[in-house]
Amino acid sequence: MRLILVRHPAPQVTSGTCYGRSDVAVASHEMASARASLQATLPAGVPLYASPLRRCAGLASALAQDLPSSGLHFDARLAEMDFGAWEMQPWHAIARADIDAWAADLAWYRPGGGENVLAMAARVDAFLGDLLREQHETAVIICHAGTIRLLSALQARLPLEETALLAARSAHKIAYGATVVVDF
Repeated sequence: MRLILVRHPAPQVTSGTCYGRSDVAVASHEMASARASLQATLPAGVPLYASPLRRCAGLASALAQDLPSSGLHFDARLAEMDFGAWEMQPWHAIARADIDAWAADLAWYRPGGGENVLAMAARVDAFLGDLLREQHETAVIICHAGTIRLLSALQARLPLEETALLAARSAHKIAYGATVVVDF
């Protein structure tokens, strides 16, 4: 199965803000730009899956109108990581000791008391298992950088903790509105 992973458009948050699971909006011009670019490159007639957070759901709904699809499905397992009390805080305002604690234990530490990377990996892996059982040739998934890094890391078929660490240690170089193709 070929997965075309699409990162949502740039959200309306101040640069340097930790916004993980927060349901932030996207400016209309950002949405229109991503929509135009993607409708020219994504295949029609394939199922669309998306995180229910509006920065993904809005783009997925628009693309479902633009590209005849075999269904639009929202799945909470595709949401970005929950950073708990860190959500909507500037990264520079988060205590250095807390960030260092997370860096020292990437898989198990719960940033801001939220979700750890291993828990996120487990839910993304469960989504992937269900999707693979559907046996589509191709599917488009509108989601978040963290989710994309986990889906990419799952391709290696490592134990889940190793997958979580691989994703957490991957450089974050996924632009807003960019696509990453992963074959399973």
